Amino acid sequence: MRLATFNILHGRSPVDDRVDLDRFASGVAALDADVLGLQEVDRDQPRSHGADLTAVAAEAMGAPHHRFAATLAGTPDLWSAATGDMQPRTALYGIALLSRLPVLSWHALALPALRGAVPVVFPGRRRPTLVRDEPRAAVAAVIDAPPGPVTVVATHLTFIPGWNAVQLRRLVRLVRDLPRPVVLMGDLNLVGASPARISGMRPLATAPTFPVAKPVRQLDHILGDGPLTPVRGDAVDVGLSDHRALVAEVRVGPADADGQDVTGRPRARG
Repeated sequence: MRLATFNILHGRSPVDDRVDLDRFASGVAALDADVLGLQEVDRDQPRSHGADLTAVAAEAMGAPHHRFAATLAGTPDLWSAATGDMQPRTALYGIALLSRLPVLSWHALALPALRGAVPVVFPGRRRPTLVRDEPRAAVAAVIDAPPGPVTVVATHLTFIPGWNAVQLRRLVRLVRDLPRPVVLMGDLNLVGASPARISGMRPLATAPTFPVAKPVRQLDHILGDGPLTPVRGDAVDVGLSDHRALVAEVRVGPADADGQDVTGRPRARG
């Protein structure tokens, strides 16, 4: 399976500060993912030409199965928490999960969010800034992969230090009863090896993803639990967003005691 996660910055390119839907579709197609998780996804937003970016991505990659989960409603100047009771054509923002492979079941998962403003010290600043968290969610799909069911979970965790770890631990608990193996991917706003340590899952791809031009930090992660063997992984600049997409090719099935997967190939490292 070829997996990818991508924080798309609502399809905008920092190079020209524009949302070009053809460029967005080409970028998604270039990832050639069987299963793709997207963050910062618009639907019916004026800034992205009123498009349903999940539908654009689904058509571009040939994914008949997809789900969009709204976390915010309204335009950026008037955000409010999405309740699921929006009228048709309401401007929305959230996350999405798309699959070329058949999906046996879908699961929407709400994550805890802080109430009220909290102080956060941003890079390059000495004094904290009071910020409010936005609602956070995850979408899980039980994929009908050729070797058997695989659960894939896509999410976008908060940037508030410490609270993103709380959300990740909660998410691991929420998916513990879903079929194994499990893949958890998304912009976790956690760096390096910390997501693997917090979740108890294994990294399936390791590469810096942010900022896009000269990435020095890995904020985007693909983690696995169960019989999954990483074959290769990379961070890909597709010409839009301030993040690179993270891609992982994995083999589903147990590895033997010598670190070989079921095909006899050595298990990939890193």
